[in-house]
Amino acid sequence: MVEKKFSKFVEITKRLRRECPWDREQSHRSIRHSLIEEAYEVVETIDHNDLQELKKELGDLLLHVVFHANIAEEEHAFTLDEVIEEITDKLIRRHPHVFGDTRVAGAHEVKQNWEKLKMQEGRESLMDGVPKHLPALLRAHRLTDKASKVGFDWEKKEGAWRKVEEEIKELHKVLYNGDKGRIEEEFGDLLFALVNYSRFIDVNPENALRGTVEKFINRFQYIERQLKETGKDIRSSSLEEMDKLWEEAKRL
Repeated sequence: MVEKKFSKFVEITKRLRRECPWDREQSHRSIRHSLIEEAYEVVETIDHNDLQELKKELGDLLLHVVFHANIAEEEHAFTLDEVIEEITDKLIRRHPHVFGDTRVAGAHEVKQNWEKLKMQEGRESLMDGVPKHLPALLRAHRLTDKASKVGFDWEKKEGAWRKVEEEIKELHKVLYNGDKGRIEEEFGDLLFALVNYSRFIDVNPENALRGTVEKFINRFQYIERQLKETGKDIRSSSLEEMDKLWEEAKRL
């Protein structure tokens, strides 16, 4: 049943390429930004635990996967079948503890083996394979995680935290010395140290910051609503008024 529905779906996408003027004009580059947007929309439905919307957004994301494969097939680069074969082979190859005789003690060892297998596939550096277009927090988290798999890491979380404290002191130093050229660099070092520490307390920094951003939005919008109900404009309200409402939002 699934195969039949998938085949019908693929045929619809190919027909759109043939008969729809807009679809026919698109290329890998012209719709690459939309692929990123669709991925973020999937993440948003997961954040909101909205499974009905997740179902829809996964369909939108699948459309982009198939659409890119169709374009590649038209250009005689590769086919959708080859895409599926490639990922199938990769999954089997990178899970020898499932499809082979390799034994693992747990998830941590699986991740270590995963990185070793990637290097055997021809990558020259552990740092390869982390897209430059990832959000910086997520990219920093992935890179430090990769480095940790070969032992380039603090032995205990206390060492990672001392690095955070060291970077705070260095940032304060350049702030008070007025060295504007180094402020951004030291601020970046502090963020990186915090991201590195996040691994030791089992926190994904991207998810953590996304949650805090949403919390800020909700509380600020509460301030806006409360002021509007009393006939006040937030632009002419005092900080004291807004702080009071902020604390109300926190309690709620």
